[in-house]
Amino acid sequence: MSSILDLEIFVRTADSGSISAAARDLALTPAAASIALKRLETRLGIRLFARSTRSMRLTEEGQCYLDSVRVALAALAEGEQALRHQTQGLSGTLQLAAPSDFGRNVLLPWLDDFKRQHPNIQLQLLLNDRHSDLFRETVDVALRFGVPGDSTLVALPILPEHRRVACASPEYLSRCGTPPTPADLGEHSALLYLRNGRPYNSWCFSRGDEVIEVQVRGDYLTDDGEVARRWALAGHGIVYKAWLDVAADVQAGRLLTLFDDWQGERVPFNLLCPHRVQVSERVKVLQAFLQERCQALCR
Repeated sequence: MSSILDLEIFVRTADSGSISAAARDLALTPAAASIALKRLETRLGIRLFARSTRSMRLTEEGQCYLDSVRVALAALAEGEQALRHQTQGLSGTLQLAAPSDFGRNVLLPWLDDFKRQHPNIQLQLLLNDRHSDLFRETVDVALRFGVPGDSTLVALPILPEHRRVACASPEYLSRCGTPPTPADLGEHSALLYLRNGRPYNSWCFSRGDEVIEVQVRGDYLTDDGEVARRWALAGHGIVYKAWLDVAADVQAGRLLTLFDDWQGERVPFNLLCPHRVQVSERVKVLQAFLQERCQALCR
């Protein structure tokens, strides 16, 4: 039977492509990590990695074994966590990635409450608008808007029917007028942000069976969703954002929604996890917590 440490070294080496990086993560010397990998390969009777002087990559057998090892290590971690939870409540590290705007302006104060409820959990939060690779990065779960593009990920629903809304500041609408329909957006300044590396300048709306897709343009473009929201608050134009990102601003009157008889693009809000086995008790409790908070914000 392989030791847990040998298996952890194998997984971290596969994820990083480097024995040295795996050793550093586990506070080992590169020599000790290399010996552990050789010991594992000897026991299995296969080569897990194809090595060269510059790189190392998984063999076909190594890739197949990696999937099984991930499941086994996750199951062990879940068992340990469940045992601790019975005796001392939720504990351990929860690594979470979230979009920049939602993360900074909505999620942060919520996580303060979550931490007060579960003081033995250590939170690690990554905020950015790119989609974190849950198989490569040190992230347990990620909050994401939209339908997951990777069918291998487990999607835990937070708001399945969540949508985008078009909105602008009262100052902008007073100065430039309020477009009566989505088709009139072409005459206004759109606040654009990058989505999958390209300007998101095609905004969709629906009303019953009627669907309209509007090409918009503007002088402001950013790769950060929070910046687009701040531009809207400053009166620079109209923004098309997830409702969760702007709900507090709309409720406070800082932004006004447009085309209330139309629905914006559907963007379900999910908590994504790499594998079903990795849906730990911590993750389940976080999902329930976020569902309650998000639903309250959408009322």
